[in-house]
Amino acid sequence: MPIFEYICKECDHRFEKLVLGATAVECPSCRSAKLEKQLSVFAAATKGSAVESNIPSGSCGACGDPRGPGACSIN
Repeated sequence: MPIFEYICKECDHRFEKLVLGATAVECPSCRSAKLEKQLSVFAAATKGSAVESNIPSGSCGACGDPRGPGACSIN
């Protein structure tokens, strides 16, 4: 089951949504359907381990490319 990240183009609210099939997605804050899907970064932890993210916030470096910020050339 995929979880997608969105930014609402109407109120700038950021949220995640579990999307099943062709489910229509709307902003939980203002109910707008004008959304921008974001690249999602995920992490997994095993029992007894702590995961600490050194990924900077913002568009550059948010994809988690191991070569470092800007290496994926998305921007």
